[in-house]
Order: sequence, then structure tokens, then C-alpha cells
Amino acid sequence: MSRPVVAITRPYDRAQDACDIVRRLGGECVLAPTLDLEPVNTESLKELVSRKDDIDWLVFTSPTTIVSLNEFYPDFIRNISCKVAVIGNKTAQMAEKYGVNVDLVPEKYIAEGLVEEFRKNNVSNQVIGVPRTLSARSTLIEGLEKLGNEVILAEAYRSLFPRDKIKVEYLIDQIKNNEIDAITFTSPLTVENFFSIVVDKELDLIAKILSEDIITVAIGPITGEILEKYDVNFIYPDIYTVQSMMELLFKVYGEKGNE
Repeated sequence: MSRPVVAITRPYDRAQDACDIVRRLGGECVLAPTLDLEPVNTESLKELVSRKDDIDWLVFTSPTTIVSLNEFYPDFIRNISCKVAVIGNKTAQMAEKYGVNVDLVPEKYIAEGLVEEFRKNNVSNQVIGVPRTLSARSTLIEGLEKLGNEVILAEAYRSLFPRDKIKVEYLIDQIKNNEIDAITFTSPLTVENFFSIVVDKELDLIAKILSEDIITVAIGPITGEILEKYDVNFIYPDIYTVQSMMELLFKVYGEKGNE
């Protein structure tokens, strides 16, 4: 069986791990980020840091948040005294890399999973800091507030349209030329930006190819909802991690090769 060619659309600073997994599993990697991430020192982030003594919980939803805080406020990261919750193993590993003790990782690596864990643990009447990108869904903030908590939302990084559209445009050509076996999407914005770059007259064609000729993998159901919006058939793993999505991809690819 030939080596599958897998397209990675996640940002550059997170893509290497995904490519390493693809190569370990026996595939070739095509990197075409449809999203750029930029750490920013905003007024809201300064406000969160200034209230460090008031905060009962910090919630980290991605490794980029921790990188941003360490870039602008390393003393804050080194001296966290409140409880810390993170969404996902990669975020937990990044926190631990900077000496941050993680108290809670939800079973489901999505906002709903964390809100449910807080509900089960009766986390209410607390001050919860949430540094992240403002383009993320409001589910987490609304869920924490409904539990009776005060949420300090701070912009720690920005999710940007890809600066290098040429790589994505080339990927689209590869898709049309049957040079890609699978494509992976790790967030709703990776999907939205990808289809923003597809020219209007080819939207139906690309959606059809992704549905019928390519294995399209979402990291989880939230990203999958955006693929559904574009009428793309997709699969996603039981555990919402890059490792799990790649293992599922190669399992399905192997099964197709044996048909």
C-alpha cells in the first residue's frame, strides 16, 4: 500500500507535532496552515494579571495562551497560586513545562466538557480567569457564568486569517488533482478559513471531493459542525486529540486499501 498524503491545516506553531505523528504512522505530510496565531499583550490581559490575587481558578484552553502569558508576564506564570484547569493533554503538557500545576483536565476536551466538570465539582461563586482568543465560542464563558461565577475574559492571542494564502491555494489545486489522500481540521476556524480561500465557483466541487474522494477528519464534533455547514462528510475520534484523529485516519485509510 502506498503512503497516504495527509494535509495539515493547523497553525505553523502547532503543525510540527501533527506532521511527526503522520510520519511515524507511515504517511507523508503536506502543511498548509489556514490559521495564524499571534500572542498579544492587551488591556484585558493586563487587567487579568493585575487581579491575580483575586482569581480562584485559571482556565487555559490552548498551549498558545500559556506561551503568550510567559512571553509578556513570566513572573505571573511562575507564581500561579490558584487552581488551574486546562482543556486537552497538549495544554496540560505546556502548563507543566512552565512549572504550572494542573488541577483539572475534563474528560471531553471541549468547553462543554470543562463546564460539566465544574458543575459536578460545585465550582460556583468563584473568580475564574480565562485568557484566550476572543474569536473562540462563547460556550465556556456563558457556562461558567451560569454556574454563578465571575469570569475575567482576557485576550491573550489573536486568531488570524493565514498570511500565506499561497500554500492553501496550492493545497486546493492538489485536492482537485487527486494528490491528497486525507485532510485534517483541528478547529472551526481552520475550516472556515479554508473555505474562504476556495473560490466560490469551486465550493461545491471541493466539498464533493472532501466528502467522496478524501478522508476528511475533524478533531471533534464542534469542528465537525462547520464541515457540515459546507456539506462535507467527515469522521472524528472518540478522544479529541491530534494523536487520536491521526490514528483514526490511518485506520480508515488501511480499511479502504483492503476493500
